[in-house]
Amino acid sequence: MRSQISSLEHSALQFTFGSITLAVVTLACLYLHAHFAATAFAYLLVVLLLSVMGSFIASSALCIVAIAALAYYFAPPAFSLRIGDPQDLPVVVAFFIASIVGAHLIGKLRQEREAARVAAAKLQRSAADLEDREKRWRAIFEHNPAMYFMVDEAGTVLNVNTFGATQLGYACAELIGRSVLDVFLEEDRAFVRECVRTCLEDVGQTRTWDVQKVRKDGSVLWVRENAKAMLWADEQPIVLIACEDITERRRTELALQRSEAHLAQAQELSHTGSFSWNTTTGEAFWSKETFRIFQLDPQTVAPGPQLVVERTHPDDRASVKEIIDRAMRDPSDFEHEYRLLLPDGSVKHIHAQARATKTASGDIEFVGAATDITAARRAEQQLRRSEAYLAEAQHLSHTGSWSWDVYGLDFVYRSAEVDRLFGFSPREPVSIETIRSRIHPDDLPRLQEVQRQAIEHKEGRFEYDFRILLPDGGIRRIHSVAHVVVGSDGNVSELIGTHMDVTEQHAARERLENTLAALRESEQRFRDYAETASDWLWETGPDHQVTHLSEHTSAAGILATGLMGLLRWDIACDVEEEPEKWRQHRATLEAHLPFRDLVYRTVNRTGSPIYVRTSGKPFFDGKGNFLGYRGVSTDITATIRADQAEQELRKAQAELAHVTRVTTLGELTTSIAHEINQPLAAIISNADACLGWMGREAPNLSAARSSVEWIIEDAIRASEVIRRIRALAKKGEIEMVPLDINEVVKEVIALVTRELVSHRVTLRTELTAGLPTILGDRIQLQQVIINLVMNGIEAMDAVTDRTRELLIQSSKDDVGHVQLAVTDCGVGIAEDDADRVLDPFFTTKSSGLGMGLSICRSIVEAHGGRLSMVHKNGPGATFEFALPLHKEAVS
Repeated sequence: MRSQISSLEHSALQFTFGSITLAVVTLACLYLHAHFAATAFAYLLVVLLLSVMGSFIASSALCIVAIAALAYYFAPPAFSLRIGDPQDLPVVVAFFIASIVGAHLIGKLRQEREAARVAAAKLQRSAADLEDREKRWRAIFEHNPAMYFMVDEAGTVLNVNTFGATQLGYACAELIGRSVLDVFLEEDRAFVRECVRTCLEDVGQTRTWDVQKVRKDGSVLWVRENAKAMLWADEQPIVLIACEDITERRRTELALQRSEAHLAQAQELSHTGSFSWNTTTGEAFWSKETFRIFQLDPQTVAPGPQLVVERTHPDDRASVKEIIDRAMRDPSDFEHEYRLLLPDGSVKHIHAQARATKTASGDIEFVGAATDITAARRAEQQLRRSEAYLAEAQHLSHTGSWSWDVYGLDFVYRSAEVDRLFGFSPREPVSIETIRSRIHPDDLPRLQEVQRQAIEHKEGRFEYDFRILLPDGGIRRIHSVAHVVVGSDGNVSELIGTHMDVTEQHAARERLENTLAALRESEQRFRDYAETASDWLWETGPDHQVTHLSEHTSAAGILATGLMGLLRWDIACDVEEEPEKWRQHRATLEAHLPFRDLVYRTVNRTGSPIYVRTSGKPFFDGKGNFLGYRGVSTDITATIRADQAEQELRKAQAELAHVTRVTTLGELTTSIAHEINQPLAAIISNADACLGWMGREAPNLSAARSSVEWIIEDAIRASEVIRRIRALAKKGEIEMVPLDINEVVKEVIALVTRELVSHRVTLRTELTAGLPTILGDRIQLQQVIINLVMNGIEAMDAVTDRTRELLIQSSKDDVGHVQLAVTDCGVGIAEDDADRVLDPFFTTKSSGLGMGLSICRSIVEAHGGRLSMVHKNGPGATFEFALPLHKEAVS
């Protein structure tokens, strides 16, 4: 607006001055009677000249005034604005156009000149301003308390401010022209080169980085560089770098980071996390360790009391909520323990402690720590368990531990087992007088003396025994082991030891001593037995040579002298006679197996043969190494002689039994002849009949065949009788075979049937069917039964007043033996003869030898049975024998 007003004023002044000038020119032209064209030219000059100093509008107005004056004063008709001469009109028009164009051109020129002047002025001002700014910026560049570098594309320092150069310990001239990388650490130069390259790629963009620079003296400082690439006057890019010394900040940050790292490490090592909680705003902070304890990811969850409640074990959740609610109502310090139930099912014990503080805004904020005490709780549980185990171990081993204050004369520590050993109740106060009152009066002086010497001589370890008098009158024996503890003053300050209840051990030791005494007595007793017995003890070494013999054997002359060091088969005299026996015996010895009842023949001191029965067993050392044999031997020469005599007797008895059987067969001649005569007569009859059947005109072959078959059967029956007789008459060895006693009885009956008939004796049998088999010699048992039957028949020869009846019964007795009884109804056996009837050479017959029943008893006893006479109420006698069953029948 102001410029517009100034322009109007200037235009009005131009118009006024121009109008006056035109009036002067008009008067001059009128006075000089100038020509119309000349006047127009004069006017044109005035307008153009004034156009130089005025605006185009004022020039245009002056042009119109000039045209009006020209038309009024100088164009005929004069004093009229009308132009009468047409030739003047082009002049007027030309004047108008020329004035307007000239005014416009002059105005334009003047404007351009003015604009040029203004521009020049501006340029001058700009140059001045630039110079001023350059000075200011240079001053700022030079004196700014920041380091400035200007580098080109190659990293060459174009300029550096004095402050920066001084800060690095250089003069500016020392840095200009050098590579900017020279002021960086070797390991950071690649990084700086990359940063400069990045700036040059994006001109105009500011880049910031932290890096270390090296001073001239080699020291290092941290700088934060703000760099920006720009185009220089020659369109060449340069990088201007402003460096801020952040060494102290960096040190502070590093110290803070180190402190935080140390704190984090300390929290991790101590399993303690920190937290804060603003109860007004609800803001909460958890350290990294707190998140780790709660096994939560700080990137996914926001910390807070609700998170604590969610992680808390269900059994502790109510108490934790109560703590939080109380903290909100009453902002005071709190401390509590609770458990966490983690996603993997594990449980952690947490000890939380917080302190209420007031922030600058007046809010209450809790700052505290949460410590993972799971390990401590487990250690505490293990310690309690260990204490329980120790207490149980002390209780089981009857061993109590204690510590005695020498100066205070009181227990520093004593386990519960010590109280039990002394018979104190756990809560009972124990004084030194109480302790001494429980120690046996006879042991107290020595106990005190041992402790006094241990304290004076500072003995590392000492032991003593004493007795405790219990309140119930019992005595408990204690074995104590202790050592002294020397204090910093060099004197004994404490005794530490154990009390072990050795009452049972003492009693066991007494029992052991009594047992040892009894064993020694028993050993001596058995040694006496061995030295006085007929048996002798022997021992051989690993090579089976004799190393020990009972001393009495030589003295008694049982064995020959010089047997020590000999092998058993060197002592024996029957090695060649019985090689198989000795081969088996040596195999047994080589196998280190026990052996029993080896009988061999040797000689005694007089050179007479003796028989020895020996048994032995191997013995080994603790590692199982074979050391030899130990055993016992017996002189069985007398037994062998007795056996040989018994065998001779049995042989004689067998001869006698055979003779008896033969004699009996002679007595049975009639019966035998009858038994043989019957089939022979039948054979003859059947042979005659067969001839008759064959002699017919039409031989009856069928009947003849039947006769021949009957002849064969009768011949077999006669042959069987003869076989039995031959068997009875045969002198053979005893043949023990399984037998059915009923079959044996039936075979005997076949032989004695004729004798029964001739003596008018009725035979009645009661044979129990299905009896088990026995093991016996058929011939000898038949001899026994025949003898009993013949004795019964003879006993009934004098009977005339009753039926002569002989009863044969077989049965099974109560103990499972097979019994056979032969009962007659004869004269019987007198009471006085009953005990001797089975003795040899005792007989009630006038012509008897008295060997029949004696042989029968020997035969039955040889079968393991027993022959006896059974008393009966009626007339006659009963003889019976019982035989054991065959082992297969028993099984």
